[in-house]
Amino acid sequence: MRKILCAIFIFFSITIITSGNNGILMTGPEGKKLEFTISNRYINLPVRPGAAKRMMKLTINDKIYDQFTIELADSIPSFYVFIDLEKHIGKKAVLSASDIPENSKVYDLISNDNEIRGAENLYKEPLRQQLHFSSRRGWNNDPNGLVYYKGEYHLYYQHNPYGSGWGNMHWGHAVSKDLVHWTELSETIYPVNEKDAAFSGSASMDINNTTGFKNGNEDVMIAAYTSTGRGECILYSNDAGRSFDEYSGNPVLKHPGRDPKIIWYDKGKYWIITVYDETDKKRSIKLYTSPDLKKWEYQCQVDGLYECPEFFELKVDGTNNSKWVLYAASGAYYIGSFDGKLFKPESTLIPNNWGNCFYASQTFNNIPANDGRRIQVGWGRVNTPSEPFSQCMLFPTQLTLRNTENGIRMFTEPVKEIELLHGREWKKEKLIIRPEENPISGINGELYHIKGDFKVGKKTEFGFMIHGTEVLYNASKGELTCMDKKTELKPENGKIYFEIIADRNTIEVFCNHGKVYMPVARDLAKDYGLRFICRNERVRAEKLQIFEMRPIWK
Repeated sequence: MRKILCAIFIFFSITIITSGNNGILMTGPEGKKLEFTISNRYINLPVRPGAAKRMMKLTINDKIYDQFTIELADSIPSFYVFIDLEKHIGKKAVLSASDIPENSKVYDLISNDNEIRGAENLYKEPLRQQLHFSSRRGWNNDPNGLVYYKGEYHLYYQHNPYGSGWGNMHWGHAVSKDLVHWTELSETIYPVNEKDAAFSGSASMDINNTTGFKNGNEDVMIAAYTSTGRGECILYSNDAGRSFDEYSGNPVLKHPGRDPKIIWYDKGKYWIITVYDETDKKRSIKLYTSPDLKKWEYQCQVDGLYECPEFFELKVDGTNNSKWVLYAASGAYYIGSFDGKLFKPESTLIPNNWGNCFYASQTFNNIPANDGRRIQVGWGRVNTPSEPFSQCMLFPTQLTLRNTENGIRMFTEPVKEIELLHGREWKKEKLIIRPEENPISGINGELYHIKGDFKVGKKTEFGFMIHGTEVLYNASKGELTCMDKKTELKPENGKIYFEIIADRNTIEVFCNHGKVYMPVARDLAKDYGLRFICRNERVRAEKLQIFEMRPIWK
């Protein structure tokens, strides 16, 4: 009996600090840790930006589930972030953090709940984009695996689930049935250890099961990404992209670079991977081929491109004449030919956007042939200080190749599904607008889709003031400006065509049916309002439509 009592005394005096609904708080050689059985879907973690960054680790059934740095709040949190553990309810978990001060209340603030703390304000935050996707919590940057499968558009993306700054790179995941309304799912790809990060990549459907990974009724979805500590790796999913297993032969490619984009080359019946490479301190895109995504053979490289490559074929003006397009993170592109092994640029490097927030765009793989569009999503670099989220995705656009006076060029326009967000419409045709007149003074919403076809003179200066930001065309200069950005813009048949998507802190401008694309991030002005600008001489609006928009968040 004496031995038993001693053992009980030693156990309690060394390990148990306190207990409650959240589990048992314990201490040992590695510091304090919270042991509990997962009874609800979310673990909510308190965050205060500017607090010391601490390393946190979650193990489930004695296996590391995730480890990350986080600015933990010791007392009053600014907001909560969360870990979605829906698939792990009933399992044993241990949560620990490094260097927790003795007087910290952090473990009292952590909870295992059925709801995300702060969810009552989710998507209603003052700086939350209402027409552009952003993650519920945390930082997002590059869109990664864009792939369509069985009625769903999958958007995987670079994500820090644990803070509103860059870091802890995971792959977040959202799905949509219409390209405009998105449902965010749980994280999909996690770093393999604390010294690794899941950097950018891509996804595609292995319809022919070239990898041999298929196990079930679903086609295999493949994700290719840069594991920063290992190289280019592939994972596979047999549940329509909800979860992935790692290929045991990873990494499949090692080189000084990152950002693998995989596509299926149907003419050759093999895979192509384009990667950003820094061999010999050169910035280049290298191209490899493979029959099975596992063994890769080098084919060619194109110098002068930086990060996040994209490579695809497009028909010119809808004819059977097609060209290949190669670009990287800035969006500037080459048009050229491709024989299945070698890409030959036939143009100089051509800018594709003139804004201040576009980066690291990607296009969807596996779009059905009866649709046939090349659909792009870019990272919108839009800061939201003091919010529990940061950055967004730019609105999905359709890319086409068209002949112009300067040769073949890529045009960018919003996808047609934008019409699903249309609310009240204001419309006028053959409207004469004289200097200083404002025919749209009665419109006073927040979110807009503007479409206008304007006949201009030699001195015309016109455009829109949108929540304190000017979008302006100057005919005498032949120039489009928005904030500090500008580009050449010439009338076509004496007309300028405007299309504008106006969100809370993003304006995307498309002119002359996508020939000019200018996405702009701006500070959220306090003065809401929409005004038409007309200076020097009158302008004729052949047709002007303004739609007040419904938010994408249902």
